[in-house]
Amino acid sequence: MNKAELIASLAEQTGQTRAEVTATLDALMETVSATLAQEGGRVVLVGFGTFDTRKRAARPGRNPQTGEPIQIAEATLPRFTPGKLLRDRVVEAHKPKPKPKSKGKTKSPTPAKTKQKSEKI
Repeated sequence: MNKAELIASLAEQTGQTRAEVTATLDALMETVSATLAQEGGRVVLVGFGTFDTRKRAARPGRNPQTGEPIQIAEATLPRFTPGKLLRDRVVEAHKPKPKPKSKGKTKSPTPAKTKQKSEKI
């Protein structure tokens, strides 16, 4: 689902216009982004998940074109951790479905036909 499809779905569910839903969604994304940009910023949506940041330490790497060793700088990256309700819903939706039990009589296997060789005298 892309942003346009999300907006259409939300507009249908809430009865709001697409313009209102677009403004709300843009404000939500801007608020989450601005909060994460702050030191120690964190957004917790109970049941849905948590947006926060994680620091990644500097580490050695290699230039894929030349194979030359390089130093990759440390970085602070956004992270999303799903909440229990979201995690449980996704797990339940992707569980293998049980095979349906057959209705009616089961066919017995057909007896194997054997060929008898005629003996020549």
